[in-house]
Amino acid sequence: DDGFNGEITYSLGSHTSARAREMFEVDSKTGEIRLKEKLDYEENNAFEINVQAMNIGSDAFPEHCDVLVDIIDVNDNAPEVTLTSLSSTVSEDAPVGTVVALFSATDKDSERNGQVQCEIEKKLPFKLDSSMKNYYELLVQHPVDRENASLYDVT
Repeated sequence: DDGFNGEITYSLGSHTSARAREMFEVDSKTGEIRLKEKLDYEENNAFEINVQAMNIGSDAFPEHCDVLVDIIDVNDNAPEVTLTSLSSTVSEDAPVGTVVALFSATDKDSERNGQVQCEIEKKLPFKLDSSMKNYYELLVQHPVDRENASLYDVT
């Protein structure tokens, strides 16, 4: 089209959510969609943006297009460890298999980025056992001897 009918303006359509309007903007001359804020997969993993294009002539007729934006997760969250039970002391005659602590470890990231693996040093007289995903028991693996060590740092 020629003249005003050939000039097109772009805007966010009425079907665009309030959250998408906070996150994105459309250049009125080019139709380019730009970010206004930082994206976070854990808050929203996708957005649907309704874009409206309309010429500025006297018989203006709007056209709409839906743009789906899929967010890709990055490893931006540290794992969180929650201690649910702790025995502050362990007797040196505690049998092998005695539970010293119970804890869980989780990560808010998705898929591979959210997988958590817990380990302790092999030289300690303890071991980790995981009977359920992300839930762990710290158990006595070898007899403890107060004369050899009165304190263990398990990190």
